[in-house]
Amino acid sequence: MGNGALSSSRSSSNRGSQRKLVENLRRNNFVTKDRAISALLAVDRADFAPTHPYDDTPQYIGYGATISAPHMHAIALEHLADVIGDGSHVLDIGSGSGYLSACFAKLVGPRGKVVGVDHIEELVNTSIVNVRKQNADLLSSGRLHLFVADGRLGWPTAAPYQAIHVGAASEKLPRTLVDQLAPGGRMVIPVGAYNQQFLQIDKMPNGDIVRRNLADVKYVPLTAKSLQMNGETA
Repeated sequence: MGNGALSSSRSSSNRGSQRKLVENLRRNNFVTKDRAISALLAVDRADFAPTHPYDDTPQYIGYGATISAPHMHAIALEHLADVIGDGSHVLDIGSGSGYLSACFAKLVGPRGKVVGVDHIEELVNTSIVNVRKQNADLLSSGRLHLFVADGRLGWPTAAPYQAIHVGAASEKLPRTLVDQLAPGGRMVIPVGAYNQQFLQIDKMPNGDIVRRNLADVKYVPLTAKSLQMNGETA
């Protein structure tokens, strides 16, 4: 769903290939961890972004939604890779094009489960088509599930999650999502109405929450379907 981009990011063209894009992200230190890099290389953005897939900018995908800039996907994977292992459960809220959900599915292994939710049915249907282009096995194996749902409610059925990614900005940290995070788990989420921060939320084994600001960002709001479709922000 997100318009995800760093608030100070500059548009840069990376036309050519997924590998060149990832090399650029690595060179600029948006991603350094081998597992995160491997996931990015394994899922071609061209299957998910209708135009200019290798530009490091958000791209409009319809219905008031965008696919986030590649550097934001890289940052999310970089900071969640450490808590995602074989058999992990991951929740991707505002899954949009399905790109990041597919990347997460590469990380969880055959015993893991990734749930992507978006409240726009047309986007979910398109995301399934996108994933099937080169990664149909992620869906057929049950490793990746893409559902139509209100992301503000999470997806309690598959909770608790070792990792949660939220692709739209919440004015406050949503307690509902924190409750679905496993002890020792981590969530990355843009928080704020105007001056937004991309926060890393770690849930300690005793349930305490530790926050860390990863970046200042600009995201569309985590809102109701009707408001998103009408281009409203409340």
